[in-house]
Amino acid sequence: MKEKEVPQDQIKIFGKKPPDVQYAIDEGGNYIRVKSAGWEPKNEVLRQAWEEVNENVEKARQAVTKGEKSPIFYFMHKNIMDISLLAEYTGLWRWKVKRHLKPGVFKKLKDSTLEKYKQAFRLDSIETLRNFEAETRGKNDN
Repeated sequence: MKEKEVPQDQIKIFGKKPPDVQYAIDEGGNYIRVKSAGWEPKNEVLRQAWEEVNENVEKARQAVTKGEKSPIFYFMHKNIMDISLLAEYTGLWRWKVKRHLKPGVFKKLKDSTLEKYKQAFRLDSIETLRNFEAETRGKNDN
């Protein structure tokens, strides 16, 4: 694609123009990077994907608030992870991570285990995991 053909559809996702870089050919025949405001179909797909991610995060938050899941479940969804990926980040077995999603098991976890989750989720402290209600206060339960 030539430099002048790079899509510049002025679509906003969540109130912002999505940053996008396209490679194009300049007048001299060299490949260059060109900033693009995006292409409407691509932007729409991205918007829908992020809406689904945000819906899943909200469902996870509600499950934790209702006592059905541990805070690890919420942060796993917030960081767009699954059990296998979280197990790799923490160095724990998948079956252990799955077990830690149970509120009763979570409450008994040692600080050293919570530290692994804190690092995987890039949290400031393990208290963020322990004090989930305080961390998410202000969100509506639907």
